[in-house]
Amino acid sequence: MSFKSLIQDMRGEFGSISRKGFDVRFGYGRSRSQRVVQDTCVPVDAFKQSCWASMPPELLRDVLMRIEQSEHTWPSRKNVVSCAGVCRNWREIVKEIVKVPELSSKLTFPISVKQPGPRGSLVQCYIMRNRSNQTYYLYLGLNQAAASNDDGKFLLAAKRFRRPTCTDYIISLNCDDVSRGSTTYIGKLRSNFLGTKFTVYDAQPTNPGAQVTRTRSSRLLSLKQVSPRIPSGNYPVAHISYELNVLGSRGPRRMQCVMDAIPASAVEPGGTAPTQTELLHSNLDSFPSFSFFRSKSIRAESLPSGPSSAAQKEGLLALKNKAPRWHEQLQCWCLNFNGRVTVASVKNFQLVAAPENGPAGPEHENVILQFGKVGKDVFTMDYQYPISAFQAFTICLSSFDTKIACE
Repeated sequence: MSFKSLIQDMRGEFGSISRKGFDVRFGYGRSRSQRVVQDTCVPVDAFKQSCWASMPPELLRDVLMRIEQSEHTWPSRKNVVSCAGVCRNWREIVKEIVKVPELSSKLTFPISVKQPGPRGSLVQCYIMRNRSNQTYYLYLGLNQAAASNDDGKFLLAAKRFRRPTCTDYIISLNCDDVSRGSTTYIGKLRSNFLGTKFTVYDAQPTNPGAQVTRTRSSRLLSLKQVSPRIPSGNYPVAHISYELNVLGSRGPRRMQCVMDAIPASAVEPGGTAPTQTELLHSNLDSFPSFSFFRSKSIRAESLPSGPSSAAQKEGLLALKNKAPRWHEQLQCWCLNFNGRVTVASVKNFQLVAAPENGPAGPEHENVILQFGKVGKDVFTMDYQYPISAFQAFTICLSSFDTKIACE
């Protein structure tokens, strides 16, 4: 039997196993290629009856490497995710084979949305807005026309909740359950009353020195923790501020983002950014059921008045708007989105790294995040290293919020 036929036979037999153990659901506005695999435990008996249970480790690794290399795009890449859900042994091998997005430019597992994007190339995504329920959906574009023909891989969902003094955007991995009580809750975006300052919170620490934001209810919740490995609280990872437009001058919004978890040196050659390796979950013996810590606080955390103090901002990555140019013929402000944006909007922006000290270098001209309108409720979102899809999504969500004094 040839090696090619061996892999095909493995896919066929494993497909019958995975169909019993994986629940394929359809979310809002998605086509057949956007099926989201909800991870559950694969029946052990079904796998033990398979001839692949006794495969030599060397041959198994070779087969899994061939599958990972051949299934390089979605929706066929779901086969790689299915292989990781067979058992702990298969999971460890697949985790070693699959590289982080920085090196592979591929989003494979749920943790990929928390890891920095590739260097030197933009990951093309798009956001769909549902006005009726104030929900936003992030998709990975599978082709150049993905945003126009509603064809993409679902990544994240966010729901807007208006509070008396602020606005919260709850972010989840599940498009059907976007709430803080969901096991797929991964973070949130919170604004002030005017919608000019935002704080991005991660449900788990991005680095060992991350500071947690606590409330009275979070202290009560810490007594009910399932696992001591899961710390309680929200971890601020970014601060976003929009400049006030008191004089009412025309032009694009001006914003600044301070990334609390990313050093300014990350955009320089050889620089590195923190990379999360796994999503914390309470049941360590079950795979691949990811459960995230969430704070059930109903009391609002104190929102900082600005991105950070001068001492705190020193050494952190700061993103700022790329300056647009005035087009005399069109009589409007213009940015080069390379065909990714087709509708003029005050929400459109491009972010570049702000120089820490001294003049800007070539690395400060690279667009790290760009966001723009292509339809009534469709927007493109492209990002690259050193920010992640989660961080990029939250920054773009801040552009949707009403800004009383910025326009």
